[in-house]
Amino acid sequence: MGNAVTHAPAREGRTASEPRHGPVKPSRPAELKRRGRRENLAGYLFMSPWIAGFLLLTAGPMAASLYFAFTDYNLFDAPRWIGLDNFSEMFGDPRWRHSVRVTLWYVVVGTPVKLIAALGVALLLAQKRRGQAFYRAAFYAPSLIGASVSIAIVWKAIFSDDAVVDRAQQLFGIGAGGWTGDPELIIYSLVALTVWQFGAPMVIFLAGLKQVPRELYEAADVDGAGKARQFWNITLPMISPVLFFNVLLETIHSFQIFSSAYIVGGGAGGNACGPADGTMVYTCYLYVQGFENSRMGLASAMAWMLLVAVALVTAVLFWSQKRWVHYEEGGR
Repeated sequence: MGNAVTHAPAREGRTASEPRHGPVKPSRPAELKRRGRRENLAGYLFMSPWIAGFLLLTAGPMAASLYFAFTDYNLFDAPRWIGLDNFSEMFGDPRWRHSVRVTLWYVVVGTPVKLIAALGVALLLAQKRRGQAFYRAAFYAPSLIGASVSIAIVWKAIFSDDAVVDRAQQLFGIGAGGWTGDPELIIYSLVALTVWQFGAPMVIFLAGLKQVPRELYEAADVDGAGKARQFWNITLPMISPVLFFNVLLETIHSFQIFSSAYIVGGGAGGNACGPADGTMVYTCYLYVQGFENSRMGLASAMAWMLLVAVALVTAVLFWSQKRWVHYEEGGR
């Protein structure tokens, strides 16, 4: 009698595609969500000092100044709502218009001269020479100390009557006297001070010059292009993004000048912003209205007008960069 072949009964409900080791273990979305919340909480805890500082030292004062701009506030009494009176008074103030003119002159003259000096020195330092590191540090040092009050005091002494600049002028037969006492010349001492601090944009220009491929200059030499043509057709287009960054940054800084103008101009008192308001830049007049005249509401309105002006200038610069800034991928 033959042996009968028997088969194990198939498991009910099992399909051919189901793996033999059993069903796949389902994911645990609840646990993943809890882990994500813990990670987010840790991130917010690490960010909390910055968030607190931003809310208490930046966002809070900005909101308060926006409210004060529409009030009559003298730092001692409660602010009184007056609407747009601060702005109408500001636009009708001849000293305010003078401060706008002085600031625009300083921005239009000081910023280009500073950037030209920074680019010129960067071109010299980009060449390999002995003591290169020392020269870079020496030219950068004024940017670290130039904005201090002590340097502004020294600068005022240098350009005062019978000081270094005055005696140097006398050697060449120029009897102009000290610059800080002349309403027409004192602004030039501020321009000289800002140009002296060209170290920061110089370092940025150096970084940009290092990124220019040497093959372009070699090909230009083969074609017979001179140094001037190489500068205009190779160097400037290749460093145009860096140039745009420096122009934007230095323009904003020029609008914000205060300490050097206030100290060189004379400091507190009736002569706070230079003889005949020679150094009456916008921020200096803002300080005079807010802290010397106790017109904090008017000063807040002036501060917000400055913010709007800088934003408009920044927008114009970003719009213009599409026409002259060249990027590596070929776009503008």
